[in-house]
Amino acid sequence: MLNIIRGSKFSYLLMPALFTFACLLLAPVVSAQEQNASTATAQAGVAQVKAVNSTEATGATLKPKWTDYRGITIGMSADEVRAKLGNLKEKGKVQDFFVFSDKETAQVFYDEQGKVNAISVNYLGDKSSVPDAVAVLGEAVEAKEDGSMYKLVRYADAGYWVAYSRTAGDSPLTTVTIQKML
Repeated sequence: MLNIIRGSKFSYLLMPALFTFACLLLAPVVSAQEQNASTATAQAGVAQVKAVNSTEATGATLKPKWTDYRGITIGMSADEVRAKLGNLKEKGKVQDFFVFSDKETAQVFYDEQGKVNAISVNYLGDKSSVPDAVAVLGEAVEAKEDGSMYKLVRYADAGYWVAYSRTAGDSPLTTVTIQKML
């Protein structure tokens, strides 16, 4: 299968898309593992994960910064998404793939009723058009030594989580994902 993907003229888009899809499939598994071993992530130093409840020390309800992508929100119908976004590259019952440029793609995932349950956006390279962590999460994310970063924030009151991920290197891949909590 990798040979097919490598041979495609869109391989630079498909590999991140497959990675994102795998992450979305594993999110419920990771969530269950976190309940059993809440310190595993911190000990491994793999990612910063912050559970955001309806109230913290201040007693105020926290609102997510990143609530939509180009007007697409959790719960919209597939028809609404397709009409609003255009640029549809691949259409499916459970997932659509959109290409806006060679540096920006999006995947929209649907539940059994055809409603959006996750949005994942990939930005390649050119940092000028890529939202930073503060714009997405409302707070800075500390980069690792190699420049990569990852953070996931859960918004229980909103019913979804938002993740920000950036790879290392001069032309990083930045992925922003919003997914409905199950």
